[in-house]
Amino acid sequence: MPVTDLLHRRPDDWSRATRHPFLTAVRDGTLPAGAFDTWLVQDARFVADLLTFQARLLARAPRPAQAVLAAGTVSLVAELDWFTEQAAGRGLDLAAAPLPATGAYAALLRRLDGVAVGSALTALWTIERTYLDAWSHARPGAPDLREFVEHWTQPGFAGYVADLQAAADGAGAPDEAVFAEVVAAEIAFWDMALA
Repeated sequence: MPVTDLLHRRPDDWSRATRHPFLTAVRDGTLPAGAFDTWLVQDARFVADLLTFQARLLARAPRPAQAVLAAGTVSLVAELDWFTEQAAGRGLDLAAAPLPATGAYAALLRRLDGVAVGSALTALWTIERTYLDAWSHARPGAPDLREFVEHWTQPGFAGYVADLQAAADGAGAPDEAVFAEVVAAEIAFWDMALA
């Protein structure tokens, strides 16, 4: 079964993760004051945790998956630099403490360090596919957030997600339980910004 079949096995959860009210508010310009900045700071923390997870996965991945994982790791380093620039421009402190949803997601990533490679690849694909579909839903974005939406929906990112899909498909049957855990973590992460 290809990993994309997981999207159809849990359609309600997938919709909640990729069509969340936070994303709709980004698109419509109705996001409460400060919600985006809260989310942005926490997402920078998440990306740092994801970098650690992905680098460890690269070290144990099968040879055919290594190129996409290595490229993704390099992109995450660049993304962290971009977050630093954005935070400076918005006067945000990226050293702020993680909120509970961020801490829970970090704990999930640490636990996923110990699962089978195929399950870890399912998790990584789910993370990135959720991000792509979610920000695509937010297109074009309210004028003050449009540059962020454009940044996270670039064609190169869609290509990367497709390459991750091939890597996950090549690693055996996808792990539906891991998929469900990641989707739940994504929903909680969007919820966090609106709390």
